[in-house]
Formats: sequence, C-alpha cells, structure tokens
Amino acid sequence: MDAADRVALSPVHIVIVGCGRVGSELARLLDDEGHSVAIIDRDADALRKRLGENYSGRTVTGSGFDRDVLDAAGVSEADGFVAVTSGDNTNIVAARIARETYEIPNVVARIYDPRRATLYQRLGIPTVATVAWTTDQVMRKLLPGDAAPLWTDPLGGVNLVQLPVSEYWAGRKVRSFDEPDEFSVVAITRDAATMLASDDLIFQEGDVLFVLCHAMSGDALQARLGGEDAP
Repeated sequence: MDAADRVALSPVHIVIVGCGRVGSELARLLDDEGHSVAIIDRDADALRKRLGENYSGRTVTGSGFDRDVLDAAGVSEADGFVAVTSGDNTNIVAARIARETYEIPNVVARIYDPRRATLYQRLGIPTVATVAWTTDQVMRKLLPGDAAPLWTDPLGGVNLVQLPVSEYWAGRKVRSFDEPDEFSVVAITRDAATMLASDDLIFQEGDVLFVLCHAMSGDALQARLGGEDAP
C-alpha cells in the first residue's frame, strides 16, 4: 500500500528498534508521511547508511531495551513502538518494556519463531511472524482453494478465511451463504476489485470470498461452500 492510499492521520511519534531493511524502510516511510520518528540501532553505520540524506527523524545508537537509550528516543511520548531487530529475544524484551513500563498503546514485535509468535500474541503483544507469514503466502499460491486462515484473533476463537466461490453459489444472494453464530461473508473480490458484502449482492462465477468464521466451523464452512445444507 502506498502512502497516498492510506487514510491521513494526525502526526504521531513512533520509536523503531532495529535499522535493518524493515526498520529503515518503516522509518523513511513514516518520516515521509510527516510523523515524528526515532530509530534505535547498535550499529551507528547502519543508521547512517540505511536511512539516507532525506530522513529527518532522530537516530539513537544503543540497545533497544536500555532505558537511557529509550529515553533519548523519546519513548515516554511515543504513540507507537516497533521492534524489528534480527533477534527474537531482543524484540520481545523491547516490546514488553514499551508496553508494560511505558504503556505505549501500539506495540509490535517481529518474531521469527512461529511458536513463540503465537504465545506472545496471546499474551497481548502483537507480533509479525516472518517465517509463518512467508510459509502461509507460499501455501496460498500452491493451494489456492485451501481454507487456512488469513487472520486469527489472539485468543484463537475467530478466523478470517479466503475461499473461491463454487459453481453452486453463482447467481445466489451472498447473505444466503451465512450461518448465524458460525460464519458470515464479509467481503468479495471480483474483477480485481474488493467490495464489502451487502444484502443485495449476488455471487458471480470467479468471486473470491472473505469469510469470518468460528474457529471450530471449518467443516461446516466447507460443506456450505459445496452447497450442502444450504438454505
């Protein structure tokens, strides 16, 4: 998504730990959008080389969980905090300090280990699981009809899945697909455009569905997709 595609927000202060490819790109993007940015890294050369001449935010050399370094980055005034170093432990420690000590409302940590990412997500620390995300995207390209969740809530009770519409549903109302307390179509991609589901929308061949469903409703969802027990 380009900067022009996002909804304009009032300027906020963001602290980034890690000036690798992800951290430096985030810092430049946020800076270009007019936000206040401070980026922390142990390597002063990385801060200098990766950010470029047009970056106008703060740079702080040191550890992302050192209190003096965090204070120099303005963490006490931060609206958001992201830890994207190459180490899971560093990212989690920094994220927990930001959340628990400084009470920053929006905190994100990058985690490479998918199992640890799930654990910390359930503890209330939003994570970006790089390995899990990449694996999931490859699987979706290999098996486009698979109902693996696009998103799962932190407690694991609700999933968002993407599914191609079956021939059975072409010409039928979208709302007739829904099952109260089980699953509901929330959006449809059609002809390279995505629209929210509405009461008068009709399925067409080639539609791709985005369905919000109970985590235990996978079998029922697949049965409904095939026209079984359809109302």
